[in-house]
Amino acid sequence: MTVVRALGAPIRLLAPVGLAAAFGLAGCLTTSAPPVSNNGIPPAPPAAVPPAVPDAAPRAEPRSRHGNPPFYDVFGKRYYVLSSSAAYLERGVASWYGPGFHKVRTSTGEQYDMYGMTAAHKTLPLPAYVRVTNLQNGRSVVVRVNDRGPFVGNRIIDLSYTAASRLDMLRNGTAMVEVRALDVPADTPDPGTVEPGSAPISAVRTVLFVQAGAFADPANAEHLAAKLRSGGYGKIFIRDDLIAGRKMYRVRIGPVPDVPEFDRIVAALERAGVHDAHLALD
Repeated sequence: MTVVRALGAPIRLLAPVGLAAAFGLAGCLTTSAPPVSNNGIPPAPPAAVPPAVPDAAPRAEPRSRHGNPPFYDVFGKRYYVLSSSAAYLERGVASWYGPGFHKVRTSTGEQYDMYGMTAAHKTLPLPAYVRVTNLQNGRSVVVRVNDRGPFVGNRIIDLSYTAASRLDMLRNGTAMVEVRALDVPADTPDPGTVEPGSAPISAVRTVLFVQAGAFADPANAEHLAAKLRSGGYGKIFIRDDLIAGRKMYRVRIGPVPDVPEFDRIVAALERAGVHDAHLALD
């Protein structure tokens, strides 16, 4: 049985309602087994997606009474809920959850609608609005974050079935994405928002890398690069960038062709003691 600790108090996951009533950590936390999108096999898509499902429309909303504890523990790891989504930007792997959770209560207490434009995230305040861009094909959607998860592997966001379909990631089950928080209500979807089932004409495949570390001292970067070059991770190189008048030396691996290779490299780096590896762009 899974035990979740929020605010230091243990809560046994006996049923979705009990957990939601206590701290609103339902949805992706409603069963003792990992959610559908967190296993190794992509969930089977339903027969069809409703046509012309629009992006979520960002609007000012009060912070949810449920799903926003200062921190909570899942599978032995502690997560701290952010006080604000302002300036949030992250790149990593997205997954999706669908039929197994349709109409189950989310962390905010709402019913999960797999045909809506929503998402689950581990630390963003609920609700929040983010633009998710598939870095492998350029497609982009705006979703409302109203649930917690995903909690397995290095996934950074769990998308609804329809949002995943819009990003063309149903077949593979995962995609490498950028998640960017939107200001509310000023940063509403702009005219460049991708229409359902389409991609920007100017979209090109983004070149992706794994960043193993970033250092102000080039000697430290060289030391890590030398350590990794004999590990079978792929091409290792050091990129230097000027940030706020200061040079940073970034140790990178790649390019990375797909999510399975990204997962393989990150897992190998973890075993080698490199715990903060993440997805990076060219």
